Amino acid sequence: MDRRSFMSGSIAGAAALSGLASASAQPTSPMKTAFQLKYAPHFGMFRHHAGDDPLDQLRFIADEGFTALEDNGMKGRPVDQQEAIAREMSRLGLTMGVFVAHADFGNVTFARPVAEVRDDLVRQMREAVEVAQRVNATWCTVVPGRYDQRLAWDLQTANVIDNLRACAEVCEPSGLVMVLEPLNAYRDHPGLFLTRIPQAAMICRAVGSPSCRILDDLYHQQITEGNLIPNIDAAWDEIAYFQIGDNPGRNEPTTGEINYRNVFRHIHGKGFTGIVGMEHGNSRGGKPGERAVIDAYRACDSF
Repeated sequence: MDRRSFMSGSIAGAAALSGLASASAQPTSPMKTAFQLKYAPHFGMFRHHAGDDPLDQLRFIADEGFTALEDNGMKGRPVDQQEAIAREMSRLGLTMGVFVAHADFGNVTFARPVAEVRDDLVRQMREAVEVAQRVNATWCTVVPGRYDQRLAWDLQTANVIDNLRACAEVCEPSGLVMVLEPLNAYRDHPGLFLTRIPQAAMICRAVGSPSCRILDDLYHQQITEGNLIPNIDAAWDEIAYFQIGDNPGRNEPTTGEINYRNVFRHIHGKGFTGIVGMEHGNSRGGKPGERAVIDAYRACDSF
């Protein structure tokens, strides 16, 4: 599973959003007890139970006790679809998680000092602010692109900081928070500039803006550096958002080597009230696989 797959999957159900006004009026079944943390599924994760209509999926998510949703591809949806999703989420009391504002896996972007590149990044952030206001989102994902093999590393870091400051100036008036996501270079994303939590913390502190924080994806960090809980503690003041997936496989908790029950207990104990994005696949297919995902979260949330 990678972000490009998630983004394409997020858009796949767009056609099913016709006739949403009548569908949104349908009653939902009684909600199950909410989880202790705000775990956020994504569209398609429970389609065998809920069907292909994204609004039916939202209702299923809420009925199962989830209180948030994330949609990497939200920025690419037509405005009327964004608004329909936002209305239904508001009705159900669901919090909007991240959507992707910038994630270029093939080019050097933030690491470059070129004015034209910065202008384009600023433009993308203005678009992200508009989307965030439309769907009631607080966070947007930024992946700062590839590193430049012909430029000194420290100069690239300085360029990333300068470009992020320019983008943060766009975000601050609205309260939108860019969350920088370090990605692993060993399994999924070789060649990207940002890979480690300490690196991300240094950059966020240098940018010095409340609109520039860290998205700690524990699947990626287990591969890159491990030491998950100590690194969470060391960078705690800069972390605004978590995403998860077990390793190996990038599927639901309990399918790999990460003790997510302990991780969830730890961040809950530190007072984390933000979102924990379920950016992973299902280890099994069909309804049994979807129910296994929900059961895994119930088990890991019982700390």
